[in-house]
Amino acid sequence: MIRLALPGGLSAEIDPFGATLVALRVPDAAGRAADVLAGVPDPRAGRGFFGVTVGRFANRIAGARFDLDGVTHRLSANDGANTLHGGAEGFDRRDWTVAAHDARSVTLELVSPDGDQGFPGRLAARVTYELQDNSAAGNSSDGRLAITMTATADRATPVSLTNHAFFNLGGVDDPAAIRAVDDHRLTIAAARYLPVDDAAIPLADAPQPVAGTPFDFRGGRRIGDGLRSGHPQLLRGRGYDHCFALDGAGFRQAARLDHPASGRGMALWTDAPGLQLYTGNVLDGTVTGKGGAAYRMGDAVCLEPGAWPDSPNRPDFPGCILRPGGEYRHRMALEFSAVAPDR
Repeated sequence: MIRLALPGGLSAEIDPFGATLVALRVPDAAGRAADVLAGVPDPRAGRGFFGVTVGRFANRIAGARFDLDGVTHRLSANDGANTLHGGAEGFDRRDWTVAAHDARSVTLELVSPDGDQGFPGRLAARVTYELQDNSAAGNSSDGRLAITMTATADRATPVSLTNHAFFNLGGVDDPAAIRAVDDHRLTIAAARYLPVDDAAIPLADAPQPVAGTPFDFRGGRRIGDGLRSGHPQLLRGRGYDHCFALDGAGFRQAARLDHPASGRGMALWTDAPGLQLYTGNVLDGTVTGKGGAAYRMGDAVCLEPGAWPDSPNRPDFPGCILRPGGEYRHRMALEFSAVAPDR
């Protein structure tokens, strides 16, 4: 396990297996740090995607296949008939190599061979986790965790790498005290989202406007308010498991998560076109988490920036193909702050 830390109390633990963010301790307004990631002590035990680096392609690819340059590529189907998060043996199930490490950063590398899970081309991937203090963040935040993901390939191939952390800003140190994220306030800078079918594949007419729906997080809203709205899309997925078409381009703040009871806040920055919101809909108490916790639906929320789902099959979606001589690059950052909690 590799530990990174800042003097102000922000710290992170990374396991090279799956390039996994295992723990993230964040101070509240009084300086009391708590781990804000639901997860398992050892990412080798089972596959819950807790904090892992997801690849070669995050999210779903319909029919476990895609056509590229006149060739059909058939992939590992691990989500019914579809491919989810890279297939049965995605990047989260690999031992990454530690390429560099100091007190505030670690860089991990992985080589995915040609044909890996059906994807074409040899892909060389790299992930860097770096803790940055207030001056590096450029504002008055309590610090940030910057995550930079890059890749090169010797053949054209779809690529979308992301981190799959499960957040609960109330803290998960005491399993008996874990509360659902219903009371977290979420803001997403997106005027459109991608409705899905029963297999969580975007519909033909996606994206659609969020206005007038529980998917409108532009002004901020409690997660629980939407979850219980009875919207057909939420009934279909047993909660949020949808991609938002983020506004703007370049490296920008895409979302903000606030926990009024602790005062902790987290801004998520990314240069990706989409953000998958997932409320842990399949958590059913059967996963033994940190400290013996039994996580259930709604105990954590995932904010996964990346390409839109099924992009390799949707020429109308933002492009996701990496070609030889190019470099895939995804920057994301988790920026933390704290205010006096609501009482």
